[in-house]
Amino acid sequence: MQSLEIEIKPWGRYEVLLDSVETKVKLITVEPRQRLSYQSHKKRQEHWTVVKGTLLVVLNDEHKIICEGESIFIPKGAKHRACNKLDEVCQFIEVQTGTYFGEDDIERYEDDYMRADDVQEFLEHLDKPGPWSEEDSKINTVGGLTNDKEGSFMKFQNKLK
Repeated sequence: MQSLEIEIKPWGRYEVLLDSVETKVKLITVEPRQRLSYQSHKKRQEHWTVVKGTLLVVLNDEHKIICEGESIFIPKGAKHRACNKLDEVCQFIEVQTGTYFGEDDIERYEDDYMRADDVQEFLEHLDKPGPWSEEDSKINTVGGLTNDKEGSFMKFQNKLK
């Protein structure tokens, strides 16, 4: 079967095998010693079937081992994570059902690749200008002390050397 879409991720990749109004089906490949973010979905539930390897699933803080040929149901709203603790690739089929299957229906609680919602919120905040003037942005802090625009603290520090 030819993939409709292939998305490379830091933990591996997924291939979309079927995308319809009623369902989305993916083949998910988790590289050795990698794991997906701890996440939930508001608009879909998922059913995972391991087709290669062994998967450690965290479902609402409970750990379950799913071996090749076995399945697990991920209810809508449940916190979940797929982990590959072994040195071999793990693959599973993910069947999504619900009302919406977009990647923006992911709420991340924890992520090894700085994609958690709170990290993204913090990074977005860093990109915003502060309430100070552009001139104030040029003031540097050295060792917890403020260095004014003329650099008098640095001049004083140089005299001590």
